[in-house]
Amino acid sequence: MSSIKIASRYAKSLLDLAQKSDKVDQIKGDLALFSEGLKSRDLEILIKSPIIKADKKLSIFKAIFGGNIDQLTSSFFDIVIKKGREAVLVDIANSFVEQYNELNEITTATITTAEKVSDAVLKNIKANIHSMGVKSKNIVVTEIVDP
Repeated sequence: MSSIKIASRYAKSLLDLAQKSDKVDQIKGDLALFSEGLKSRDLEILIKSPIIKADKKLSIFKAIFGGNIDQLTSSFFDIVIKKGREAVLVDIANSFVEQYNELNEITTATITTAEKVSDAVLKNIKANIHSMGVKSKNIVVTEIVDP
């Protein structure tokens, strides 16, 4: 089974649990924190290392994220790591965000410009996206400035 399919199923399960516990936004924040932590190459290497045992990875996760994440997220990480699926945690986090956005009717767009654009231009871009038939409640535009 492909890692994308595995990640999608785990993310769906986590989203369902989060909805039942009324913690969807909290879990999304926890996964954003996890994704932020992945900017450390060491954490990414740790997650994907087949040499480091699951119990050691769990203790490192608890030390890093410990009191900063919800118990549901912590338990989810425990299960994924114990099942030997920690290599797809990054994909699970990304899939969770995609499913969260779909649930909340959020469409994302990224624009790259040479200079920062005004709020009026961003508003115009959002209006153009709506006019193309996108029926989302919210459109989130991420701007990248690349001179």
